[in-house]
Amino acid sequence: MTYDSDNIFAKILRGEAPAFKVFEDEYSLAYMDVMPQVPGHTLVIPKDSTEDIFNADPVILGHTMATVQTVAAAVKQAFEVPGIMLAQLNGPAAGQTVFHLHFHILPRTDGIDLQMHARGMADFAELEAHAERIRAAIT
Repeated sequence: MTYDSDNIFAKILRGEAPAFKVFEDEYSLAYMDVMPQVPGHTLVIPKDSTEDIFNADPVILGHTMATVQTVAAAVKQAFEVPGIMLAQLNGPAAGQTVFHLHFHILPRTDGIDLQMHARGMADFAELEAHAERIRAAIT
């Protein structure tokens, strides 16, 4: 598969599409999923143009995983949950729909079911409020 530079995550990285950012460094970007499965659903992407884990530069992947670890801890704290679920899908058969490597961080607690992904956009004011909570937990 050839990387599609017009995918939504590439557009976010170029500043051509909006995102509710929670963390950014030279290797990666973390922001709120606009179609969250639970409140606090956050995405982490490398700033490298790679579609899946099999094609990722190991150095950039390592830095991206450090961001996943930092942001997951902040999401856990910000949403006061006992658990975090990480998801990373590779290829259509695995459910990947945006072909830019990305990691889902989902706050988890007993009794709260996951919603279907990509069913509808969340309220942008709510996403900004969630992003602020996570940013505050990082700093």
